[in-house]
Formats: sequence, structure tokens, C-alpha cells
Amino acid sequence: MTTARLLLAPGASGGVERLAPMASALGALGLSVGLVPLPRGKAERAVPGYRQALEAEAADTAIGGHSFGGRVASLLAAEAAPTPAALVLLSYPLHAPGRHDTWDARTSHWPAIRCPVLLLSGEADPFARIDLLHTAVERLDISVLRTWPRLGHGMGPVLDEAVEEIVRFLASRT
Repeated sequence: MTTARLLLAPGASGGVERLAPMASALGALGLSVGLVPLPRGKAERAVPGYRQALEAEAADTAIGGHSFGGRVASLLAAEAAPTPAALVLLSYPLHAPGRHDTWDARTSHWPAIRCPVLLLSGEADPFARIDLLHTAVERLDISVLRTWPRLGHGMGPVLDEAVEEIVRFLASRT
């Protein structure tokens, strides 16, 4: 069975409308996408709302998000239940710009994630130094990391490629 539904949450600097171009592009390729609004503040505070959205979905639903939304989704995926079908992390905020030492704490929950994980990131993202991202990915059991040179903290410039990666990844999950 392939994943037919994806819930996406936005980054801290925008609402769900910022994800509309991606949701539309994914929908054009046959993937049903739900957008999950999150409260501002600490990622841990946003997990219950995302959990509630996932609990209302079918068992084969994947979750993810851009930046802050992806961090919240990863915290939810690390919980014992409900387990999402997969996790899609777009521009994961590994650390704040210039605060590279926080990457360890921001991924300490990753070993508890038991679903397949797709990470899409820019190699020029000030929130994810690429060498640290490669190190962090080793904490995941099943993962795919795709990066783009000269891409910063957003998928806009590579939207078509990112959408194809997501659809291919989710279609390969059984």
C-alpha cells in the first residue's frame, strides 16, 4: 500500500497559506494533502495540535512540514503512537543561524522515529549546516536525504523537483 495522504505544517514565520503552492503541486500528482496550522512558540507546545490532526486521519497518512512544522512533525513521529506512515522534513531547522552547537539537542529525539524519513534541504540553508545534517541523519533508521547546492531555507526555487521527490518517496513506502 502506498501513502495517499500527507499532512504538512508551516514554518514559524508563516501560516498554512505559505504551503499552498506545494500542496497544489502535490495534489496535481495525485497526493491528497492536508495543511495543519500550528501555534507559535516552542515546538513541543505545538505537538498536541498536530497529534489531534493525525489521529483524525487514516493509518497510512504521512506527516511533515517546513522548518518549524517539520520539527513539530518529527517530535510527533518520535512518540509511541500514533505512528505516521512516513515523515517528510522540508528545510529542517537543525540549529539557529550561527548556533551550530544546538543541532545535537534538536535531533536527540530522532533515534525514536520508527517510520521512513525524507529530508529535503538546501546546502546553503543558514538553519542546517550541511555537514551537521549528514551527521544527524545517521540517527535515523530509514531515511533519504536530498540536498540542493545554493538553496537556502525554502523549497520554492526547486518546488517541482521537491514535489517529485516527495511523491516518489511516499509511493515507495509499503
